[in-house]
Amino acid sequence: MKTVFIYLFLVCFGITSVMAQFDNSSSNTPRFEANENNYEEPTGFELPAIKTPRVTNDRRPYTSTVDPNLGENKEAPVDFTKGDGLLDYKTDTAPKYFTKDKSITDEIGGDQYLGDFKTKAGHVTIAYRDHEFVDGDRVRIFVNDDVVRGNVSLGGNFRGFKLPLQSGFNRIDFQALNQGDSGPNTAQLRVYDDDGSVLASHEWNLLTGNTATIIVVKD
Repeated sequence: MKTVFIYLFLVCFGITSVMAQFDNSSSNTPRFEANENNYEEPTGFELPAIKTPRVTNDRRPYTSTVDPNLGENKEAPVDFTKGDGLLDYKTDTAPKYFTKDKSITDEIGGDQYLGDFKTKAGHVTIAYRDHEFVDGDRVRIFVNDDVVRGNVSLGGNFRGFKLPLQSGFNRIDFQALNQGDSGPNTAQLRVYDDDGSVLASHEWNLLTGNTATIIVVKD
């Protein structure tokens, strides 16, 4: 019994010593307290803005000396007094709207033969206009008895058509459909070859129903 008591005493003493040693070691351990500091996250390395050098001075307004139309083809103004290079427009006389037709006399009347001429051209250009007062003169045109223009109004400027020639005779008739407002039916006729040279130039003064005739002979 005594032995058991001694054994229990030693066990209790040992446990008490161990607990006391643990408390002492715990009290001697240094403690660190966490301090919260207001740190800001880095935003990167910033440099002052660099201005790009300029050729011009911003203080003075820039004025361009370059022609904005440089490189564009400039069209020359059209001179209507020069015609088209083929037909000859008279510019040294009063406009035809302000001149008067010739008065009808005994010499005016009947058909008119304007002549004939020869050419080796493959075609000719027939051009016509009212050579007096522009008053609404109209004609019908025949080539070898075939109607090629049924009703042509004669104006102050030349108008016409290209006529292919057949070998031999090519007869061209101009029949007066009226005498306009003042009469007679007046016109200027020109015939050009395929090079633009004038082969014939004539005028007619016709009463209604009369015909002016010209003949082109192709060699």
